[in-house]
Amino acid sequence: MTTTTRSTKACSLLPPAGAARNLAFAQLANSVGDGAFIVTSALFFTRVVGLSTAQVGLGLTIAWLVGFLTGVPLGNLADRKGPRGIAILLALSTAVSVGSFLFVRSFPLFLIAAIAYASSQTGLTAARQALLAGLVQPAERTRIRAFLQATVNAGLAVGATMGGVALRFDTAPAYLTVFAIDAASFLIAAVLIHRVPAVKAVTLRVAGEPRLAVLHDRPYALLALLNAVMLMFMPLLSLVAPLWIVERTNAPGWVVASLLIINTLGVTFFQVRIARSVTSLRTAARSVRFAGVAMLAACAVFALSAIGMAPAGAAAVLAVAAALLTLGEMKLASGAWEISFGLAPADKQGQYQGFFGTGPAVARMLGPVLLTTLVLGWGPIGWLVVGALFLGTSVATGPAVRWAARTRSAGQVTEPSLPEECAA
Repeated sequence: MTTTTRSTKACSLLPPAGAARNLAFAQLANSVGDGAFIVTSALFFTRVVGLSTAQVGLGLTIAWLVGFLTGVPLGNLADRKGPRGIAILLALSTAVSVGSFLFVRSFPLFLIAAIAYASSQTGLTAARQALLAGLVQPAERTRIRAFLQATVNAGLAVGATMGGVALRFDTAPAYLTVFAIDAASFLIAAVLIHRVPAVKAVTLRVAGEPRLAVLHDRPYALLALLNAVMLMFMPLLSLVAPLWIVERTNAPGWVVASLLIINTLGVTFFQVRIARSVTSLRTAARSVRFAGVAMLAACAVFALSAIGMAPAGAAAVLAVAAALLTLGEMKLASGAWEISFGLAPADKQGQYQGFFGTGPAVARMLGPVLLTTLVLGWGPIGWLVVGALFLGTSVATGPAVRWAARTRSAGQVTEPSLPEECAA
C-alpha cells in the first residue's frame, strides 16, 4: 500500500489530528453510552427502577420538553463563559444524571434525574457545536462535523451491541452494568474535551441588544423550524417502519434490524463523502433540497412494500427504502450544519446552535404521534403525504436561507471555499 493510499484512507476515517480528533473521540465515547441507553432504557426503567410504562413516557416527555427550553440559555452560557468549560461541566452533569438512575426507585426522583439528563444533553450539544465553531475555520466546519457524525454512528452501533447483550441476559445486574458504562462514557468525554484548546469567551454585549438574540432572529427561527420538520424522519426507522413491517407487509421480522444496520453503516462510511459537496449556503440549500427528494422517494418505496409481494421481495424493497432514507439523512445533515454555522454570528454560536439544535427534541416529541397516525392510519397514501411534507419543507429551505443571508451584514455570512485536503 502506498503512502498516498494510506493517508487517503486515514483521511476518510478520522478528522485531522488535534482538536478535531479529540472532539471526535469525545463524541465516540458518549455516543457509545447513548447507544446503550437507547436500547435498554425502556426495560431498565420498568424492570429495575419499577415504573409503569405510562410513567416512563410521561417522565421522558416532560424531560425533553425542559431540555428543549434550556438549549438556548445553556448555549448562551457557553458563549459567555467559554464553550470548553461549559461542555466539560455538562458532560459531567450528564454522567451524574445517568449515574443517579442506578439509585432512584420512585417517579419523582426519576423525573428529576430525567430532566437533568435531557437538559445536560441538549446543552452539551450546543456547547460542543460552539466549541467546534471556535476551533475550526468556517471552510472546514461542515467537513469536520461530518467526521463527528460518522463517529457518532459508529459509537451508537457499539453501544447498541452492548445494550443487546444486556437485553439477552435480561437481569437487573446486566442493566445496571450498562447504565454504569453509560455514565462512565460521559466522564471519558469530559476528559477528552478538556484536551482541546479553550475558546475565548464573549464578555461584551452590544448596548440595547437582547440577551438571547437568536429568539429575535426571525429568518434563523424559520430555518430552525424547517429543520425540525425535516428531522421528523428520525422516528421512521426506529418506530414507524417496524410497526409498518409487522402490520402491512409480508417481510420477515429480522428486516427491522437490517434497516437500522443499513442506516448506521451508511452514515458511518459515507457521511464525510456526502458532506464534501457542501461548501456554501447555496450548496447547503441544494443539499437540503436533494434530501427532500430522497426522502420522498424513500416514502414511496415504503408504500410500495405493502402491495403483497413475497417475503424476500418485500425485504429487498424495504432495504432500498432504508438506503434512500439514509441518503436523505446525510444530505440533510450536511446542509443543516452549513446553514446553522454560516448564519450564526461568530460571538453567539452557542445560543444559535442551542436553538437550531432543538430540532431533534421537537422531532422526538411530535414525530411519533404524527407519523404513526399518517402512515399506520392512512396506509400507502400516508407514506406519500409524509414524503410530500419532506419535499415541500426542503424546497422552502432555499428561499429561507436567502432571506436570512440578506438580513446579515456583509461580513457576517461566510461563504467558504472547498478545502484542498480530502476534497478529491
